[in-house]
Amino acid sequence: MISFFQNEEKRTLLFLGISFAALAVSFFGIGHLPVNAAWAAILLCGIPIVWGAAVGLVTEFDVKADALVSIALIASVVIGELFAAGEVAFIMTIGAFLEERTAAKARAGIEKLVRLTPSTARVVHNGEELVLPASEVRIGDTLRVLAGETIAADGMITSGQTSIDQSIMTGESLPVDKGVGDEVQSGTVNQFGTFDMTAQKVGEDSSLQRMIRLVESADAGKAKIVGLTDRWATWIVMIALSAALITGLTTHDVIRAVTILVVFCPCALTLATPAAIMAGIGNAAKYGILVSKGDALERLAKVVRVAFDKTGTLTFGNPAVLQVSSCNPAVDEKTLLEITASAELRSEHPLGKAIAAHYKKEYNATPTQPAEFRLIAGRGVYAVVEGQTIYAGNEAMLSERGFFLPEQFKAKIAEAKDSGCTVIYVMSERETSGFIVLSDTLRPDAANTITAIHGADAKTVLLTGDSPQASAYIARMAGIADVRASCLPEDKLTAIRSYQEQGEFVCMVGDGINDAPALKAAQVGIAMGGVGSDIAVEASDIVLVGDDIKCIPHLLLLAKHVMRTININLIAAMALNFAAVTLAIAGILNPVAGALVHNAGSVAVIINSSLLLKWRSKSLIRPY
Repeated sequence: MISFFQNEEKRTLLFLGISFAALAVSFFGIGHLPVNAAWAAILLCGIPIVWGAAVGLVTEFDVKADALVSIALIASVVIGELFAAGEVAFIMTIGAFLEERTAAKARAGIEKLVRLTPSTARVVHNGEELVLPASEVRIGDTLRVLAGETIAADGMITSGQTSIDQSIMTGESLPVDKGVGDEVQSGTVNQFGTFDMTAQKVGEDSSLQRMIRLVESADAGKAKIVGLTDRWATWIVMIALSAALITGLTTHDVIRAVTILVVFCPCALTLATPAAIMAGIGNAAKYGILVSKGDALERLAKVVRVAFDKTGTLTFGNPAVLQVSSCNPAVDEKTLLEITASAELRSEHPLGKAIAAHYKKEYNATPTQPAEFRLIAGRGVYAVVEGQTIYAGNEAMLSERGFFLPEQFKAKIAEAKDSGCTVIYVMSERETSGFIVLSDTLRPDAANTITAIHGADAKTVLLTGDSPQASAYIARMAGIADVRASCLPEDKLTAIRSYQEQGEFVCMVGDGINDAPALKAAQVGIAMGGVGSDIAVEASDIVLVGDDIKCIPHLLLLAKHVMRTININLIAAMALNFAAVTLAIAGILNPVAGALVHNAGSVAVIINSSLLLKWRSKSLIRPY
């Protein structure tokens, strides 16, 4: 029983049930009770409102909606309109409960992250497997994860093969195959088999805990539009008291004065706005978008330019092999790729790793271990593969070795460089064997995303530290006309501020540490949550959990729809309030009828806000 009354939602439902029954008894005159049954609603629903208003008024001099509601309640009781007092308290409690339910439903999708936090982890120490509290896992610990278990920390697989359900973190509908060397995230679920991993991020630094902090920081009360309605509410309280006093003095009718207080309560103004924002946040969460700051949607609705980083944002951020070309008739393309992959097998350079990974994926085979390997700084690698000397490196290495390319291949290489690609030249002891072209690949949905953003009446710009050639090529493929290349972090910041000085609201989308200043300076910062750095995520207002940039057009339109809904709510609420006040001054509405009309409007705008939860733009994305 004690736990029941400690649960606020259950307690509110109980009080509402009792109050409804009591009001029904009072309205229809059921039974012969010694006191009016409406007292039950006044005590159960009204006292918390009056107490909250009194505390706010005394401690913070907070003259808001609850103050006017409390005055209306007390005045109704004083003149004997007990049913009206009970009705006001009852419907106000319903309105507050609906708002809380809307907020709870809006946050339900992202709060699943909190419940996914594993309580224990299997730690392997000196060959012995121990089950410890997840909070005791330390960086460098070896964890063993069985099939069906939730991963307790971020880390890298050291042994075993598996498939990971990453849907909570990235929205992917199918499990992702993982093997030795692959990274895994806390909160995701091991689907098959057993694997060992090395913990790299634990506790508060893990991906899951980082997302939880973002969820907890989502506060609709931070929005400027909410502060605006609070200020309106203060003025309306003063106007309502003045109108009631003047009406009472001129008509000598206390009922009319009390009715004005009842219908003038700015409930819809203070309830509907945060409900709309929280519903918008909940809608975004269904698409893998975490809105970490309450006023982000309000600011996003004014954005007219979206700035993109390139690597890791418009592109995947990992080099991929695009072309393998042999210059030696005796060496086919498969052989060229094989010997180069073997030569690069021990390389730590991203390009070398990309070549080795491409061979493994293309031919489902592991490259041969080189008998000798040496890194040549700033040039490439030297290796001996099955008795054959192999050099793989850049143009400087090609020149220093005294080799050259046949004339017919120079046009291909020039075209690749113009496209922003990187060329690795492969040489033997005697001649050039061929070359391999690599490039950072554009996300497949990037071009459609940019088109949709333009369709949402926003301009785009590419801000990147890459070379002008690579930047121009990616921008052309994505459909972005405005490009600023070779940008240092301060250059990106300067670019953002230059647009702002022109009166533009700017949204910055990025993933790296070098994007953090621009993310912070922009009116709205959107970070790539999956590949993004911790600093970039912390600097942003919104996080794309699954790095899914095609959600951005939906987000832009959602923000505008949220603000449109808020404006409709405000206009409708104010129109209803003033119409009801006019009828109350004329004596047409009594306190009971006034309470019904006014509070019905409050409930209506909250229901209108909750419709945002299921709103969807015309883009092709679907909720996770």
